[in-house]
Amino acid sequence: MRLPLVAAAAAGVQVGAAIVASRFVVAEVPPLTLALLRYAIALLCLLPFIFRCFIAETKVSHALFAPKLIVKDALAIAGLGVGQFALLVALLNWGLQTVGAAQAALIFSLFPLLTLLLSAALGRERMTPTLVGGVMLSIAGVALSIAPKFGAGAAAHSWRGELAVLASAGVGAVCSVMYRPYLRRYPTLPVSAGAMLASVLSLALLALPEHWPTRVAALGAATWSVVAFIGLSSGAG
Repeated sequence: MRLPLVAAAAAGVQVGAAIVASRFVVAEVPPLTLALLRYAIALLCLLPFIFRCFIAETKVSHALFAPKLIVKDALAIAGLGVGQFALLVALLNWGLQTVGAAQAALIFSLFPLLTLLLSAALGRERMTPTLVGGVMLSIAGVALSIAPKFGAGAAAHSWRGELAVLASAGVGAVCSVMYRPYLRRYPTLPVSAGAMLASVLSLALLALPEHWPTRVAALGAATWSVVAFIGLSSGAG
């Protein structure tokens, strides 16, 4: 069994579990604040491994300090981190305020499919009949799941939530494709940590209108346990 496929499958399970958990607390923790806590905890999970990576006298550490393009690459990774870990999750959390966890997970399942289509459009992946068939089946499944919303009784705010989840998947697809050259050039852990750090710093500012310092201080033990689960699983994912 190929380890990259196992890792991708495990990350998919993590995403589904995080969606369910986020739906549970999103009424108490606003979208941007939840995203901030999620990746602040995830970043803390990575720090021990990052520290070992930096102090190790290996090719990895030399690659990290290579001066060629490092500033340009660091800025690009930071920008992708804001997209993947801040904008993506904020949109997803906002959508979960009005969309059920199961429906949101189904819509968000378009993430890898949108990634494939974008990658193929850029000439980085080859479309095969099997892949095209999988794309069409997945799109059909999502369409059937939201078909009742086309009725006269559809709520406008629910539509906005669904579009937010879909936009979240779209942002993830773009970031996934754009990450590829940097993940080939640098080790995975420093790239992940740098991207998360950029998102945490940006979210700390963007979430100020949600009064996150006060809200975080007032969270109960039950809410903190769910938030901790989301953050820990995201660090592993």
